[in-house]
Amino acid sequence: MRELSEIRLLLDKLEHQPADALEDQDLDFKEWNTRSMADAISMTIEMAICMANGGGGTVVFGVNDKAIGRKQAILGVPPEVDMNRLKKAVYDSTDPRLTPVFQELIVPEGTGRLIVMQVYPGLPPYTDTQGRGKIRVGKDCQPLTGTLRRGIMVETGETDFTAISVSDPVESLISAAAMERLREAARRENAPEDLLNKTDLDLLTALDLLRNGQLLRAGIFLAGTKDAIRKYFPGYIWTYLRMETDIHYSNRADGYDALPVALERILDWVMTNNPITTVPQGLFHFEIRTYPEIALREALLNAFAHADYRIAGPIMVKQFQDRLEISNPGGLPGGITPDNILRHEPIARNPALIDALTRLRLVNRSNLGIRRMYHALLIEGKEPPIIIDEGEAVRVIFQASNLSVPFRMFVAEEADRGRILTVEHLLILQHLFRHPEIDTIVAAQIAQQSEQSAREILSEMELKFGYIERGGTGRGTYWILRHDLHRRLSLPGHPERDRRIDWEAAKTRVLSVLKQRAQRGESGLSNAEIRQITHFDRAQVKRLMAELNRENAATLTGKGRGARWEYKENNNNG
Repeated sequence: MRELSEIRLLLDKLEHQPADALEDQDLDFKEWNTRSMADAISMTIEMAICMANGGGGTVVFGVNDKAIGRKQAILGVPPEVDMNRLKKAVYDSTDPRLTPVFQELIVPEGTGRLIVMQVYPGLPPYTDTQGRGKIRVGKDCQPLTGTLRRGIMVETGETDFTAISVSDPVESLISAAAMERLREAARRENAPEDLLNKTDLDLLTALDLLRNGQLLRAGIFLAGTKDAIRKYFPGYIWTYLRMETDIHYSNRADGYDALPVALERILDWVMTNNPITTVPQGLFHFEIRTYPEIALREALLNAFAHADYRIAGPIMVKQFQDRLEISNPGGLPGGITPDNILRHEPIARNPALIDALTRLRLVNRSNLGIRRMYHALLIEGKEPPIIIDEGEAVRVIFQASNLSVPFRMFVAEEADRGRILTVEHLLILQHLFRHPEIDTIVAAQIAQQSEQSAREILSEMELKFGYIERGGTGRGTYWILRHDLHRRLSLPGHPERDRRIDWEAAKTRVLSVLKQRAQRGESGLSNAEIRQITHFDRAQVKRLMAELNRENAATLTGKGRGARWEYKENNNNG
């Protein structure tokens, strides 16, 4: 839900970007249909259903989401549109009934008013009275197909496949070896000893996997025999492939094992082909794998815990020369996307299974597993995981990137100083190590934060930690990695990046700022202001602007302190 105060701040951003760029899972902007009241009401009903199925959200009516500039984008809603009529129309036309809250937002543009619809989360799926519906997925409203309806029911716990009990005698379903593997795995994660010391049946009862004397399918998956698993999870199998090319493999392993057994077997296969880098530090030598074990374990646990076991398909691990891929059947649930997975509230596809794993401390309800996976890779100077939602499956890719010893040592030394770098800090540092600069928009995208949060993180890294330096002004503000820090983190034998030799990038940035100021009717830039934007010295700015002048892209007006570089219309740089 977005407060009116937050929406007002977002409307100010329309001067420089379209509303479409501000939309998210829980926020949409819609232009009001002034030609047909019936069509406008139908759109309102459709958006209410879409947002309710997607977990709730806010719709702002009266905004063209493609236009740039407040005056062009904010068209408003006609004064005769009655919010009570809209509320009644939504209520009468939805099944189950929806009662969104409508609010009026006064603006100086257009008709002078916007209508804000707040749709609170409920118990989906919702449709109109004719059975039609849509669901919010990312920034889009997609048709509520049978697959998506099934997904909603699973995510809300209505059809938790793992919570179904079976009538076979418990003793015939449980593997003593699997139970011990389960205890060992939980013990490594510091699960309570009084829980792990219980007898098999008492432990299953404590994990709420044994109800009224009958075992849940989740219990079979955690500690069942192979025969029991094949009977009650007919679509389940795990497969490991050691790939020589994209179409040929040299080794293969398959199994129908209980989760802790499968996890160990797959890890054994992967670790056999997981090269080690030895890092000397004083009197000690540390061995670091290409793929950090903690990242592998978290990715595998996610694949097993969140797979859709109603879909026949393997939990697949493919190990290539340059990457490792882990996939599972079932797409990302409940509005989670690769672009918001770091900050989205966790959603359990298999609540009974997740609840038991949580009590054993093998997974975490606070979405920390994903962050641990990112953190384990990033602290070693490696690329973050690539997460792909393929609709009926999710694929996680680890790149076989090299360890950056300088970066790993830097993170350790910062921790010794009491500076524990978050995933967001590490993502920004890794980006700056590979790119000349970053602005708030890019920082928000890679850290999966709002622009305001990204700006606060960047300011902390600049003012508190001293990792980065600010350049530019206003919307042209950007940050660069401090020169001495970049030099320290550079790998031996790699040429050090000269951050200020990228003349074309500097030209593009300066011209962009000059053009924006010209379009707003503002004066150009002085040499001192250009130095601030580019971080060039006097001589470099003189050379840069001389080149832009020769290219007929900028012209100098005035003299002395009043001298300004202005954007030159009809230049060859567009």
